Amino acid sequence: MAHIWEGVLPAVTTKFNADFSIDRAATAKNIDAQIEAGVDGIIVCGSLGEASTLSLDEKLQVLDIAVEASRGRVPVLLTIAENSTLDGCRQAEAGAKRGAAGYMVLPGLRYLSDRRETLNHFRMVADASPLPLMIYNNPLAYGVDMTPEMFAEIADEKKIVAIKESCGDVRRVTDLINEVGDRYAVLCGVDNLAMEAILMGAHGWVAGLVCAFPHETVAIYKLLKAGRLEEARAIYRWFAPLLALDVSAKLVQNIKLAEAIVGLGTEPVRPPRLPLVGDERKAVEALIRRSIETRPELPKL
Repeated sequence: MAHIWEGVLPAVTTKFNADFSIDRAATAKNIDAQIEAGVDGIIVCGSLGEASTLSLDEKLQVLDIAVEASRGRVPVLLTIAENSTLDGCRQAEAGAKRGAAGYMVLPGLRYLSDRRETLNHFRMVADASPLPLMIYNNPLAYGVDMTPEMFAEIADEKKIVAIKESCGDVRRVTDLINEVGDRYAVLCGVDNLAMEAILMGAHGWVAGLVCAFPHETVAIYKLLKAGRLEEARAIYRWFAPLLALDVSAKLVQNIKLAEAIVGLGTEPVRPPRLPLVGDERKAVEALIRRSIETRPELPKL
């Protein structure tokens, strides 16, 4: 399996200044910290990267920041999350010229496409792209489910090489492997199902809380790959309450708060999102600080 499609791939947040402009320095700082911790790639402008609030030009700016910060140490993937298939195709053409190594592609947003329309969307983006693609399947968030049978049908598209599976059911990993074998790399996109998915054959982890806790995320993955299950399980159990912050409508605010507390980011989000306040903020902050206080010592890898 190609290196680009396995391991820990952080879906990084996009940092903003107080005036909602892109904070280039803070974004680059976090990306550098991820790479120093040993991640295997960087994904920009996804759901956690507040793609819905970014223009195409801004997405390319974030890609530029990530490519510059990575300095060739790991591949940088750009997310294609557009309402229009044609806009997705244009983004696929533009990102390749700015140093992207590949794309993570969502179905067309807002309109809930049927099976035929969904497959056509991914085929059109693949045809426009000079780079390999990972399809992001998240029916809970986006209302469109790329089933194992659909992945079998689209297997003739050679540029589609990986799946970020976020349907919320860890059994889907086995269903995919049974249906399509090793045709695609399968990566888990749900933080608090990651260990279970990797044990069932997933090749990697598209991670969220890694943005604030990169060393722990990398340690879990490497320990699992080394067969050191008890050590991995102990860290994962400590991590589980934090990982649950990823499966929330306010995952962006949750993770940005965690980044700010550990010194790896800032809190500003773009409206309609607003930073956490009141009892909600107190509860999330208390969880983060309690987890920091009980942070396990990581074994040598």
